[in-house]
Amino acid sequence: MVVYIDDIITYSETLEDHVQYIDRVLSKLTTINLKIALNKSNFGQQELLALGHKVSGLSQAIYQKKGAAVPQKPAPKNIKEMKYFLGYASYYRNHIKNLSHITSSLYRLCSKDVVFKITKERREEYERIKHDIINAPVPILPDFERPFKLYIDASHSQELGGALHQRQIVDGEPKEGVICYISRQLKDLEARYGKTQTE
Repeated sequence: MVVYIDDIITYSETLEDHVQYIDRVLSKLTTINLKIALNKSNFGQQELLALGHKVSGLSQAIYQKKGAAVPQKPAPKNIKEMKYFLGYASYYRNHIKNLSHITSSLYRLCSKDVVFKITKERREEYERIKHDIINAPVPILPDFERPFKLYIDASHSQELGGALHQRQIVDGEPKEGVICYISRQLKDLEARYGKTQTE
């Protein structure tokens, strides 16, 4: 069960378990005198929308209506708009390979000692991030009974990136898929490390 503010999501592998979980949740809500709105409730769903993601038993994709809203926005005109955009992109960081590398110059643009100016290169970075959000791969959900593979990339001098993969059976065939991407800026001291130390 997952609870976020006023949303309760229960999930299970079988319909029987699902019915039992719902019964337990409703019993608990009744004992503490909380009510639910049946017109806002869904039961027995194969997939659902939650916090900007389309979630199923197999994957967690960016909800395309949410992602499709990005391209209609022009490039940010000031620091406030840029911070908003970078926060939006960061929300989907697990879906975008090397996001910290792609966004590094846009983050520098938000520094106090830098004049805010959208150059051709920064506009291209902005467009690439929008493209990557819309075309992000659909990550698979982890199967904790199978081994994982972790790929690390420290080839950029100021950023560190990686990807967690797993081989699973999809449509009857073994396939390696991405579970999530990770990336971040290196701290000043870390940026001085050699590649072998960083990785």
